[in-house]
Amino acid sequence: MGSAPVDVSIVTSGHDVADARLHRLAAALCRRGLAVEVLGLGDAADAPTGTTATVRPRGRVTSRPRTALVHAARARGRVLVALDPDALLAARLLAPLRRRRVVADVHEDYRALLRDRDWATGALGRAAAVLVRAATRAARTADLVLVADEHVPPLEARRRVVVRNLPDPAMLPDPGEPDPDPRALYVGDARASRGLLAMLEAVADAPGWTLDIVGPIAPRDEEAVAHWLARPGMAGRVRLHGRQPPERAWTLARGAWCGLALLADTPAFREAVPSKLYEYLGCGLPVVVTDLARQAALVRGAAVGEVVPAGPGAGAAAGAVLARWAEDPQAWARAREAAVRWRAERVEADPYAGAAADVEALLRG
Repeated sequence: MGSAPVDVSIVTSGHDVADARLHRLAAALCRRGLAVEVLGLGDAADAPTGTTATVRPRGRVTSRPRTALVHAARARGRVLVALDPDALLAARLLAPLRRRRVVADVHEDYRALLRDRDWATGALGRAAAVLVRAATRAARTADLVLVADEHVPPLEARRRVVVRNLPDPAMLPDPGEPDPDPRALYVGDARASRGLLAMLEAVADAPGWTLDIVGPIAPRDEEAVAHWLARPGMAGRVRLHGRQPPERAWTLARGAWCGLALLADTPAFREAVPSKLYEYLGCGLPVVVTDLARQAALVRGAAVGEVVPAGPGAGAAAGAVLARWAEDPQAWARAREAAVRWRAERVEADPYAGAAADVEALLRG
């Protein structure tokens, strides 16, 4: 790495450098003229524009504490922004030795999220729960805590700022003409609990529709995905693009007819509004979502799409919506007009500007 001074180091042991929230925060920091480096996982080419990147390959879950310590030790910034529990603990451990300030960026309720991870069982699950509790305590006394929503812990912190996962319009395409044939889009981690298999069922039940999935497929679901794609009539109708940085991921929104957010009713998602929902609407795309309180309220209140029951019938219900939209394009067009209106009224030019200013203030403090 070079010897140029670094203002802010974004450190993570679990997030790929293509992570969308990481990109949005880094972009806002760079717009303030700060020198930013990112230490994370994946391919350095996928790191945010304008930053320098140090990456490690994604390893086993048990390797994360070591990765966290290595990244925190190598970070050169005067402010360390930690994106996950183990990275936060490592930053809090090492920062005082080098007079660094620490920011905890808490994406989700990590304790609830553990219930959505197949590896979080037995001794490993108990160890992860202990780590999450320790990190939550550490976040309370960090120099700054950024949380993705009101309900995300820690609720009591020395300085806590809610920074929702609103879209950065610089990373999204403007609304344009739809493709001649209907196409659905999903962007994000792809696993059963996030609606992966329900989406495949929906497309199978909606003749003429295709689906682009942008994001990594959970290993435990790969066999089920292969089974769905091998079914009669599914050839060529689902395209798997893998993980992409947001600027590339959202190019696939051009021409799409809708975005899908068929989350399961789990503790991690019950009170959440997924960032992809804001991003779909930020592209002017109508949406199909499951009936979880907050995302359903947004969709119904703004009339930007359809809400289907969460649970085993989500895929069939979503497929019925898609089929209906193809048969009655005017119904789809009304939802699209509402989504474009939501974009015009609700999308902020720089939704992370306040958080970036708060981080910059730590440099002066």
